[in-house]
Amino acid sequence: MSSSYMPTFMLNRMNKTWFDSIDWSIIIVLATLISIGLVAVASASIAFSEATYGDGWFFVKRYCLFLSLGLLAGLVVAGIPIIYWEKYGGALLIVALLLLVAVLIPGVGKKVNGSQRWLQLGVMTLQASEVVKFCMIVFFSSFLSRKQLELQQNWRGLVKPLLVLSVVVFLLLLEPDFGSSVVLVGTVMGMLFIAGAKMWQFIILFVVALSGLVVLATSSDYRLDRLVSFRNPWADQYDTGYQLTQSLIAFGRGEWFGLGLGNSVQKLFYLPEAHTDFIVAIIAEELGLIGLAILLIIFSILVTKVLLISRNALKSNLLFSGYAAFGIAIMLAGQGFINVGVASGLLPTKGLTLPFISYGGSSLLVCCMLMGLVLRMSWELNNPLKSKPLNRMPKAFENAPAGHSGGGQ
Repeated sequence: MSSSYMPTFMLNRMNKTWFDSIDWSIIIVLATLISIGLVAVASASIAFSEATYGDGWFFVKRYCLFLSLGLLAGLVVAGIPIIYWEKYGGALLIVALLLLVAVLIPGVGKKVNGSQRWLQLGVMTLQASEVVKFCMIVFFSSFLSRKQLELQQNWRGLVKPLLVLSVVVFLLLLEPDFGSSVVLVGTVMGMLFIAGAKMWQFIILFVVALSGLVVLATSSDYRLDRLVSFRNPWADQYDTGYQLTQSLIAFGRGEWFGLGLGNSVQKLFYLPEAHTDFIVAIIAEELGLIGLAILLIIFSILVTKVLLISRNALKSNLLFSGYAAFGIAIMLAGQGFINVGVASGLLPTKGLTLPFISYGGSSLLVCCMLMGLVLRMSWELNNPLKSKPLNRMPKAFENAPAGHSGGGQ
């Protein structure tokens, strides 16, 4: 690409050094979230860890272990040029399918609380669905960057990714992992929209997907009980509504400014999963509504920064990076919304962690990998001459308004 055709922001960044090209603002936001997460996990888990494992710092040590592995994995991901992620997206689809099949094999997959979602890898376990999220974002970004025109012009371009998504979701539901299925469907639908799926196609797709999720949610007595209990948890507060009522009590006790760090009562064996799915309730109890609001603002800043990278990538016709960054932002935002919604009684109970905050080794590991990919995309945007994408926006679209990607036609 000659300099006369480069966007202004790309020309201004060509002379930056390697160090200056790193998006340090994202690293600062990430470090802040991880620090908050480490403190929150320590506070929420100390009593449970002491009673269960005889070590009050058990989950803190595990968090640090997975954080170390995640940072290492994130550095590896960040060190690989985007062109290779774009080129081998199909290989990651195969990896995802193999993981989802392997976890369902008796003796290979580990079953916990009725769900067979984990693979035992020596002293640690890996949740297959978390790795699948990374693989699916890379695969669909690669696919859409190559098949954008087909997606915009006929149904085949829409049917193909939907078939792949259907197979992956089907395998997830066999575990079962309804929460990850919802997040993945929402992420892929968002990526299809930004890639140029026509509005009427998107509406039909949304209605079909929503109908399917409703059918799945009501087809199981267990999931149906959760749906009913979240509407009025106090009606059965010692059974199906127990977890949510304890979470709401934590929110109420925290009021505006909280009881003080470490002073939560609900974490003392009242609220199950206090350090994982319901860590937001403990944060609200100890730091109050103000403290929780600050945390959510910081989390929103991270999502916004990833969305800005997506916008700049699409402006530069770097389709893979644009779609991948958008998918990562949607996945983080969706998972965060569901986690907070569940803890506050807005949504039915789902087993989803709050990225970087809740204890969850696989989630933390994969989120670090996703951030490594984001930092690599940002770095290549700041070094346009070193970015060699396989697919750019077709010439017919090069003169389109900045940021236009065909979505909503």
